[in-house]
Amino acid sequence: MRSFSIILLTVLSLQASSAGAPWGFWGHQRINRMALYTLPEELFAFYKPHADYVEEHAVDPDKRRYAVVEEAPRHYIDIDHYGVHPFEGLPHKWSEAVEKYSEDTLQAYGIVPWHVELMMYRLEDAMREQDAKKIIRLTAEIGHYIADAHVPLHCTENYNGQLTGQNGIHGFWESRIPELLGEDYDYFVGKATYIPFVRDKIWDIVLTSHLMSDTVLHMEAMLDKEFPADRKYTYETRGQSTVRTYSKEYSIAYNASINNMVERRMRETIINLGSFWYTAWINAGKPDLTGLEWTPYTDDELRDMEAMDKAYRSGGGMKGRSEE
Repeated sequence: MRSFSIILLTVLSLQASSAGAPWGFWGHQRINRMALYTLPEELFAFYKPHADYVEEHAVDPDKRRYAVVEEAPRHYIDIDHYGVHPFEGLPHKWSEAVEKYSEDTLQAYGIVPWHVELMMYRLEDAMREQDAKKIIRLTAEIGHYIADAHVPLHCTENYNGQLTGQNGIHGFWESRIPELLGEDYDYFVGKATYIPFVRDKIWDIVLTSHLMSDTVLHMEAMLDKEFPADRKYTYETRGQSTVRTYSKEYSIAYNASINNMVERRMRETIINLGSFWYTAWINAGKPDLTGLEWTPYTDDELRDMEAMDKAYRSGGGMKGRSEE
C-alpha cells in the first residue's frame, strides 16, 4: 500500500510541476539543481543521489500556498512599508521586530528574511541529527525562500505593478523571461563559501532586491510606451487553455533594457544558496553525512503531501496574497 502511495505521489507531483505556476517553477528548480554544484565534494557526495528530489521539490512552498494561508508571507517582504532604504528603523532580529511592530503587522507585510533565518536553524539541526530525510526536504525548501528573496518584486509593496498600472509584471520578470531565455544562461558561478553572519547576509539580499525593484518597474513602463499591444502580447496554448502572455519580442527587448538582470540575479541566487547550505553544514559541526539512510515516508507525511498537491491541482486560487 505504501509503495503505491509513493508512486501515486510522484505522478501527481510531476503533473503539478508540468502545469506551470507562480522565479516560476522552472526557475526555482533550475536554481536548486545548479546550486548543488557549488558544494565541496564531501558535501556534494551526500546530495548527489538526492539531486532530483532537491530540484523537483524546490516548488513545494509555492504549492503549499494553495493549501495553507500562513504560507504566503514567508515568500516576500513589502519592506517599503517600513520607510525608505536602508530602513534603519526595522529591526533585523525577529523578537525586536515583533516588539516594535507586532507579529500581525509583520505577517501582513511579509517575513521572508526572518523565515530564511528560521529555516537555517532547522537545517543545521537536521544536519547535526544526521536525519537524511529532513535534511533533503529542508534543503529543497530553503532554496525556494532564498530564491524568492532575490526577486526584486518580492521586496516591495508594488509587487505586481498594481500601484502603477503594470499588472502582470511579477510573473513576467520571474517566470516568462527565464522560461524563454534561461536555457542560454551561464550557471557556473564558482564554489560556495562560508557565511559568517547569516542574518546580515539575508538582509543584504533583501535590501539589494528592493533597490532593483525601481529599475524593474521603470524600464518596463518606458518600454511599454514603444510597443503597441499587438506586439507586446501574444497568445499561447498551455495544456487545454489558450492564454495571453508577453511576446518573445517584448521579452527580449525588456531583458536588454534591464541589462540581463534576471540572469544576473539567478546567478547570485545560485552561489548564495550553495553558500547557505554549506554554512548550515559548517555550523552543524561538519557531520559525516555519507551513507545516511532515507527513512520511508509515514502515512501522515504521505497524506499531507498528497493534500498539498491536490490543493495545487484543484484550480483554486492561492490562499493569502497572490503576486499574479
